[in-house]
Amino acid sequence: MKRIRAQPAESLDASVRAPAVTLFPMNANHPMMGSEDSSKDVVMSYIGALDGQEYEKALNFLHDGVRIRGPGGESFGKPTEFVEMLRRYKGRYDIKKVFADGEDVCVLYDLATTGSAVFMSSWYQVKDGKIVSIRTIFDPSAFSPPAGRKTDR
Repeated sequence: MKRIRAQPAESLDASVRAPAVTLFPMNANHPMMGSEDSSKDVVMSYIGALDGQEYEKALNFLHDGVRIRGPGGESFGKPTEFVEMLRRYKGRYDIKKVFADGEDVCVLYDLATTGSAVFMSSWYQVKDGKIVSIRTIFDPSAFSPPAGRKTDR
């Protein structure tokens, strides 16, 4: 095995040197500053409106063309259809963890409805202050009646 000894960058051949990196000071006017915070704020405001059963307010955070997908591949064509479904369940959010990376926000939470709480994970994408995509995963059987029990639906 050949041993390589560390050398100062100036002594290396130009073909093996890493390209120079220019660092810019971060300040409030930098285009990347606040993008994670603002995306997270949009998502948390949306969830806060749903949690407070302020459904019309929640609609304000959704883009008209929002793409909403559930664990079985189901989707909703309009934000109003999705919010109406949420209105029927009257869910309460118990946030466990929130991750933000630029325009992407992931929320891990328990959603308590008329039945027991269900653990869920939702991935939100935010552009220009509006949620443009929501992808949620959870165990759909949690919303089914127990085996042997009939439902009115």
